[in-house]
Amino acid sequence: MKLGKIGNKLILILIFFIPFTTFGQYSDNIQETISLGDLLKQGGWAMWPLGLFSFLLIFLIIKNALMLREKGMLRPDLHIKFQNSFRDGNISEVIEICKKNDSLITSVLSEGIERISENNYDAAEVSDAIEEAGNEQMVIYMKSINYLSIIGGTAPMLGLLGTVSGMIKAFSVMSQGGMGDPSKLAGSIGEALITTATGLVIAIPAMIFYFIFKNNFLKTMSTMSRKISSFLSLYKNQLHEG
Repeated sequence: MKLGKIGNKLILILIFFIPFTTFGQYSDNIQETISLGDLLKQGGWAMWPLGLFSFLLIFLIIKNALMLREKGMLRPDLHIKFQNSFRDGNISEVIEICKKNDSLITSVLSEGIERISENNYDAAEVSDAIEEAGNEQMVIYMKSINYLSIIGGTAPMLGLLGTVSGMIKAFSVMSQGGMGDPSKLAGSIGEALITTATGLVIAIPAMIFYFIFKNNFLKTMSTMSRKISSFLSLYKNQLHEG
């Protein structure tokens, strides 16, 4: 993932979370601005976990944007060193490079080359080790990405639960005191609907970024697999020439 793409994602964060700063409410044809604190009070108990979800969402988006940078995971600055080392058959140098540079590709590659002994290259064993290491790394990286999916699925349901709770309260008051002032009843119902709107505002960007990060990560994994295969081909050719 290039830095330009990360910048675009951070801009999207601002766009998606503008609704959290102020909400417009019309009363007597005059638009009043509701602060975030007022919004939390009016929305009831459900706004507090939803507020926590919003902060978690921002944290996860920034974390994944930084963690899933393609340059950080694939380390293209090391590829020339890897190519030269494999071409020369210098496995110990490859191991040393992997130890000094912690990244996705070095973690996976190190697991495979540890199965290579001097003048003994079992392609199947090395391939299995790399595949196993790749799966382990995928679980680690996808864990943070999957949290976005959890937030995206839970936030609307929590918002709906808050709305149902608010509606029950509003109709309970109406049943005890009659219709009373219709404007107050409408205001209570409107406040109850705030939680549903907030849940959707959280869920929509959560799911968008989930698919963006997931697709980019899977693309990076595919690129890494091709790179490692090319490195091992250089070593295999070196053995045949030797």
